[in-house]
Amino acid sequence: MRACLILLGVLSMCSMCFSQECNTEFLENEDFPGTDIQVLLSPDAAHCQHLCTQHSACKFFTFVRSDWTRDKRHFYCYLKSTPTGQPNRRTPLLGVTSGFSLKPCSPAPQPCLSKVYQNIDFLGADYQTFFTADYEGCQRACTQDPSCQFFTFVNNVFTPENIRFKCHLKFSWSIPRTPNVEATAGLVSGFSHKTQMSQMSDTACQGKLFPNTATPGNFIQSLPTATAEHCMSLCSAHPSCTFFAFQSDNFTCNLKNNQNEMVLRAKAGVTSGIPERFCQLDTDWAKVPLEGIDLRGSDIRYVLMDDAETCQRTCTEDANCQFYTYVKSDFHNSEYWRRCYLKRTITMPSPPNIAKLSNVVSGFTLRNCQGVV
Repeated sequence: MRACLILLGVLSMCSMCFSQECNTEFLENEDFPGTDIQVLLSPDAAHCQHLCTQHSACKFFTFVRSDWTRDKRHFYCYLKSTPTGQPNRRTPLLGVTSGFSLKPCSPAPQPCLSKVYQNIDFLGADYQTFFTADYEGCQRACTQDPSCQFFTFVNNVFTPENIRFKCHLKFSWSIPRTPNVEATAGLVSGFSHKTQMSQMSDTACQGKLFPNTATPGNFIQSLPTATAEHCMSLCSAHPSCTFFAFQSDNFTCNLKNNQNEMVLRAKAGVTSGIPERFCQLDTDWAKVPLEGIDLRGSDIRYVLMDDAETCQRTCTEDANCQFYTYVKSDFHNSEYWRRCYLKRTITMPSPPNIAKLSNVVSGFTLRNCQGVV
């Protein structure tokens, strides 16, 4: 019996090692049924694989291709996970492609997405349109605009004629958003010191904050953030945000839009502000530990550490980690003491909707690609 238990232990460890091997293979017409943790839209299996890689819990995926015929679920990216890191089942299925997360391969946090997609429309998320001679010009405009993450270009034979050559620039979040922020005694949270919080630029700048001041109305989006400075980074990245208000009692960042006026009202516990664009925001705030704050969710894994400083360094050194939470010895449940939770969210461009459409071309910014000016 003892020998059997030892053998089972060895097999279990081998299974864990196997599940963490770097596997870049795409399995055409093979399905990993069940164990879904999230469904996103993706233009191809490679993009779906990157989404799985950036998702905190995803271990493998199944992508529904454009040649799928059973129903209208084209471009569905099913993110999946099991405790072993391996699919429970594998079955043949026409029209799908499956594969594995690239986390064990130590990928770059922001992959280069240089492929363009003919007759594919990235629907929604537009913030600016104009006319360009070809899709290459549209992609260059997207690459040069810090707000743009992907685009759709209407070519010269599209119907109706009046929108031919139109370039649609589109936005999705490229900086970390904490999934939930709560005040909890005995915890320390913070961000990786390598995390990019603001736009790429050599020009340093600081946004404007108005303590104990509200900006009523003009709401466009609400996000959980730990500080007013983090809220400012989000507003600065969003092309439609003209000012913001951070509520410290519930850690809520309200992004707002009004290009004509900004009304300020005195209100305790609220910090409002104006974003900065085309410059490098001061990110020293991201290096300050947040005592008594839980950045709950989005865990990659946890490891045991002696202090919060070591936890922060571990997060900074891990290419997949964007933020962390450390459990101190004065936390109410001793079972969690010394745990360092490493966390991340998806920050790569992710279109909200994808559909087949003749005579359009879609693609992504090339800012993360080497050699692109």
